[in-house]
Amino acid sequence: MFIQTESTPNPATLKFLPGQTVLETGTADFPSAESADKSPLATRIFAVDGVTGVFLGTDFVTVTKDEATAWEHIKPAILGAIMEHFQSGQPVLAGDQPAAPAHAEHDGPDGEIVDQIKQLLDTRVRPAVAQDGGDITFHGFERGVVYLHMQGACAGCPSSTLTLKMGIENLLRHYIPEVLEVRPVAA
Repeated sequence: MFIQTESTPNPATLKFLPGQTVLETGTADFPSAESADKSPLATRIFAVDGVTGVFLGTDFVTVTKDEATAWEHIKPAILGAIMEHFQSGQPVLAGDQPAAPAHAEHDGPDGEIVDQIKQLLDTRVRPAVAQDGGDITFHGFERGVVYLHMQGACAGCPSSTLTLKMGIENLLRHYIPEVLEVRPVAA
């Protein structure tokens, strides 16, 4: 098994490409070791000292490390953990756990606007941020403000504010005049 690695715009995050499907659909975000109990793969990766986050996509695994740890010290152990997992035959997610739905449900009066926001995120934004090892999902819409949840390489990325304000906010405002602002939300 040959696992490729790619850098991301976030220097604390690397993208690992195992050359096979990680998740059939959706994504799974594990921002802490405690949250990883649903995933044997994420649990294995968190066993490596210095790992602070694991994000799973359809064909990639994004790993975030702490500031004190150098990539050259933990990258071989992470590669080993990913390889061991796929050779073990264990599932990526335990039991019949489906990947989390991408976007939060919205049952307010702005349903049509929210549907347009979600469609633009799915077609224009999410494929681009997946290239960088992350994901951005809809969290809410209230009084012209779109709330988005950043995951994987996007969470804590130094350029994420610029991506939100200059990229996503401008895109949404261009197509949907009711959108006034975009703000990030914590998990």
